[in-house]
Amino acid sequence: MNSLLKTENLRKEYPLPKGTLCVFEDLNFELLRGEIVAIMGVSGVGKTTFLNLIAGLDSPTKGKVFLEGEDLFGLTYKERAEIRNTKIGFIFQFYHLLPEFTALENVSFPLLIGGMEKEDAYQKGLRILKEVNLEEKAFLRPGRVSGGEQQRVAIARALVNEPKLLLADEPTGNLDWKTGQNILNLIRSLHTRKGLSSIIVTHNEKVAQFCDKTFLMENGQLKLLSYL
Repeated sequence: MNSLLKTENLRKEYPLPKGTLCVFEDLNFELLRGEIVAIMGVSGVGKTTFLNLIAGLDSPTKGKVFLEGEDLFGLTYKERAEIRNTKIGFIFQFYHLLPEFTALENVSFPLLIGGMEKEDAYQKGLRILKEVNLEEKAFLRPGRVSGGEQQRVAIARALVNEPKLLLADEPTGNLDWKTGQNILNLIRSLHTRKGLSSIIVTHNEKVAQFCDKTFLMENGQLKLLSYL
């Protein structure tokens, strides 16, 4: 397996009223193609900041992020946005679904942004909803379905553009453990079937057991804890 994602000497700091807060210092990380990796750490350690950096949503103070060998921060903002919409899928703890849109509209939205015709986007959206066993809820709004079903809609939306990299930020943090297990089994299954490379950020050791490798984020570094 070769590398899909790599960071080199990543540093991120934020200004404070007096001085700066350094979240990372010379952080190096590599995700191989086909891997599913957990990143653990206490709240506030910088896990979400790390995801935002490797997705090009935020800029590092220093260092580089390579996706398929391409330096994300050597690109324009527009070019990074294009990569996010075509190569990266996101799953969030609180779903971030548009409440006024149906499940199908939420899932199809990235395709429409990318310029796909509405009919084609909806057909593709229905296919991915079927893959997460939600085709019968396609025309319901998020408020009409359960939390677990909302997360499945969010997973379908993350995968509708057939990304290479899947990023999940506490994907079960808003769910009871039984529902969370179902979501993790679904993510693992889709990861394998679609040939994804995936990172799951979590504070829950049970979530990490679904992954090939587990890293601990601590003191601005990532330490490998386990490797299946």
